[in-house]
Amino acid sequence: MKRKLLTIVASITLCTSFILGACSKESSTTSSNGEKEFRYAMSGLYKPFNYKENDGKLVGFDVEIGEALAKKMNMKATPVTNPWETLIQGLQAKKYDVILGSMAITEERLKAVSFSNPYYRSGAQIFVAKKNTAISSPEDLKGKKIGVVKASTFKNLVAKYTDQITEYDSDITALMDLEPGRVDAVITDQMVGLRMIKEGKSNIKEAGKPLNLDEMGIAIRKDNKKMVEKVNKALDEIIKDGTYDKISKKWFGRNILGEEEKTK
Repeated sequence: MKRKLLTIVASITLCTSFILGACSKESSTTSSNGEKEFRYAMSGLYKPFNYKENDGKLVGFDVEIGEALAKKMNMKATPVTNPWETLIQGLQAKKYDVILGSMAITEERLKAVSFSNPYYRSGAQIFVAKKNTAISSPEDLKGKKIGVVKASTFKNLVAKYTDQITEYDSDITALMDLEPGRVDAVITDQMVGLRMIKEGKSNIKEAGKPLNLDEMGIAIRKDNKKMVEKVNKALDEIIKDGTYDKISKKWFGRNILGEEEKTK
């Protein structure tokens, strides 16, 4: 009887430990050296903001901004990847602390998540093959085949001009389809296309002016107000001490924080 009782107690203890362990396995964990991890997610397919090198290492502007923020918050930077179209679902499931992956702040997304202050501003830009002379403005997109990234805000911008929209997992893949003519134009972030042009890896060019101005923020769960405050404080610090400027100029040759929209 005593042995049975001990067995039952041991079983209850084991189950309790398992349950507590499972409950604690949320986004923020502690590293081997005792630092709390800052887990920030991105698609890993958005060069030069976040992408993987040939050795599998995750690099880019977003990655380095995350590292700088983690340092200010006395946390260990842990960038992770997740498919773009399910990034918000992963955040809500507590797979990571924030989304730091060039996500535009929109009214629709604000219904699901909170955002930090903007950490850069950029515009949606039309890109075409260098030899293309037929497209120089949004009006020229009518009836054309347009490439955009899945679950991005760019699709809404071109839907009024054409229903021939091809969705891609990666902006780079979309831009590479311009030269062979698989699509007539691609709408993506201006910085992404300009970086590709600068690297000389594709015969593409800008067509016209940016279609809009997007403010990119760091997405955080609505119930995690403390993290919003910590991230905003750290972001303000890296902007003021020059860290942000250094990272931005490394990747783009200029500071891409930009100015706040006049309408706000």
